[in-house]
Amino acid sequence: MRIRLIKSSIAITLVLMVGVMLSACSEQRSPIRLGTNVWPGYEPLYLARSIELLDEEKIRLIAYPSASEVIRAFRNGSLEAASLTLDEALLLLEKGIPIKIVLVHDISVGADVIVARPEIAEVADLKGRTVGVESSALGAYAITRALQQHGLTIDQVRIRHLDVNQHEAAYRAGEIDAAVTFAPFSTRLSAMGAHEIFSSREIPGEIVDVLVVHENVFKTRLPELQHLTRAWFKALQHLENQPREAAELMAQRLQLTPDEVLASYQGIHLPDRSGNVDMLNGKQAQLSTTLRKLNQVMLEHKLIRDQISIDRILTGDALF
Repeated sequence: MRIRLIKSSIAITLVLMVGVMLSACSEQRSPIRLGTNVWPGYEPLYLARSIELLDEEKIRLIAYPSASEVIRAFRNGSLEAASLTLDEALLLLEKGIPIKIVLVHDISVGADVIVARPEIAEVADLKGRTVGVESSALGAYAITRALQQHGLTIDQVRIRHLDVNQHEAAYRAGEIDAAVTFAPFSTRLSAMGAHEIFSSREIPGEIVDVLVVHENVFKTRLPELQHLTRAWFKALQHLENQPREAAELMAQRLQLTPDEVLASYQGIHLPDRSGNVDMLNGKQAQLSTTLRKLNQVMLEHKLIRDQISIDRILTGDALF
């Protein structure tokens, strides 16, 4: 009897071990779901996929119409990773969501803009006007900083909360006088007669796009994240070495001409691996300074309620 029990116990143990191994293998094969909205600064991800640098069994790109939807999907666990602005990352921290920032996609140096109807000459003329603003941290941050720079407060304009992909229809219908936007949407609004009255050039270094992952994903899926960053930097090299070919591949998704695609990158700085290491790695990570400044600005303008602890959210481990 004892022998039978021992054999039975061994059999059960083996079955459990096989089950655990199969489960682990299944989890390993499940790709990291990375969500983005449409923005040239994220487009090298899709370029990497187009030229087969990105293994889709490791990383699955999921496109959303707006940043608001990306944030919502990340918060509810439908995404393991998301491409967001730094201020949006701070809002996730405020909500108590543990995250790591593992890559700096880009720094906006003029690509994020406010465009307005021809009769509105400058930001000061927005007083009493209706401005289309996406219901995201970036939208709130950009309009708040633009008004501050030009002597207005948020209660002196009428805010119409619209996802960025809704701005064109609202502008055409006369429902908004201006919009906080970015390429490719700013390009389309310009074609409809809108003109630029503010850009991120006026707030240098404040609008930064980063790759955010859930902390548990960073702890358990580092090899996949390293694969992702390698693909990203190779795609940047392709864009630099063969800009026309890259622009033609990206144009269809962005719904722009190749020339418009290349023009959009004039307002975007795409840090290379060395730049990323400087910004993310070690105790002297340069992005720490930007985070602290951004934290303070958002607090002063009531975009967040309390100071946010930013310790240990930056890491360069995925860059190597």
